[in-house]
This record gives sequence, C-alpha cells and structure tokens, in this order.
Amino acid sequence: MKKIIFVFSILILGLQACYYDSEEELYPSVEIGCDTVNVTFSATVTGIFSSRCYGCHSNANANSYGEGIKLEDYQDVKNAADGGRLLGSIKHEQGYAGMPIGASQLDDCKISQIEAWINAGAPNN
Repeated sequence: MKKIIFVFSILILGLQACYYDSEEELYPSVEIGCDTVNVTFSATVTGIFSSRCYGCHSNANANSYGEGIKLEDYQDVKNAADGGRLLGSIKHEQGYAGMPIGASQLDDCKISQIEAWINAGAPNN
C-alpha cells in the first residue's frame, strides 16, 4: 500500500510541475522593422540580388535568361538604377516588366532598401 501511495504522490507532483508555456507569451518578438538607413551595395543590395535575381541576372546567366541584364557587378546595377529600369521592374510599375518573373514580388522591406540605396545616389559601398 505504501508503494501505491508513493507512486501516486510522485505522479501528482510530476503533473503539477508540467505545464505548457507559449513561446510567444514568454518571449514576445520585437519588431525590428526595416532598416533603410544602413543600406549598402555590398551587403544589402547584393544580398537581395544574390538570393532573388542571380538565377537570371548573374554574369553567367544574363545572356541566356536575363535578356542581357546583369545585376552582379556594381556598374551594371548602377546603370539599371540610374535609368529607372531597376526600381520600375522590382516595384512592378506600369511600363516595366515585373521582376522577378515567375516568382513573387520582393517584399516591401527589400524594395524600400533598394529604393533607399538608389535615392542615396546608388553608392558603391
């Protein structure tokens, strides 16, 4: 009988120690937002392009898939940015081919970051 009481007390104590915590309640996420102040070509812009654009617009693929438009080298990107074609395409503006073709549009933050870089004069930083 003592064994049954002992096992039963262990079970009750064990069940009291178990409870469910919601990670969202314990560690609420802090919205960092979209950093459009510290945008650089080398880190921000090339990072976006390498993940979303190089499939067609890398130096190796541009002639075959990207209609000759290269987005891997600074000067090529600067030329596209200066002509307005880059921003018009990624924002899916009328008169421009919406990019990337066959994939979802870049999220608002990435578009804002590229736009901030262009508005800053498209520096090679």
